[in-house]
Amino acid sequence: TERTLSFRHTHTGETLSLAYAAGDRYLPEALARIHWLLRDFRNGEARAIDPRLLDQLHELSRITGTQAPFEVISAFRSPATNAMLQKRGGVASRSLHLDGRAIDVRLADVRLADLRDAATSLRAGGVGFYAASNFVHLDTGLPRRW
Repeated sequence: TERTLSFRHTHTGETLSLAYAAGDRYLPEALARIHWLLRDFRNGEARAIDPRLLDQLHELSRITGTQAPFEVISAFRSPATNAMLQKRGGVASRSLHLDGRAIDVRLADVRLADLRDAATSLRAGGVGFYAASNFVHLDTGLPRRW
């Protein structure tokens, strides 16, 4: 069975909807398109995104029943961008965003707290709840929440 994802990047306005995996096989062309969409939008630097993160998103879309694309606030972050954001505060020096293992998202048709709870139920990585900024952070690190 195919696994699909839909995205809308909040900073670039770019959208993407595609199958990224079929059965136990990831589709290289689809992954390349996802890696580009989830690049550091501040400087255009792209990096491979952990496919386990994509699988988390796919599972979240399934269990929430969303019909909306994932609205992406931030995914891969270059070292330069991470350092700049660190100076503003609230950003980890060894952020998993640097490794293509984290993403900040929301869904237009799912309450933010419901998205957080669904992500936490997966026990697939870290889940950060940023209600004031209207996004949930997901990563493929150790299961934890904040």
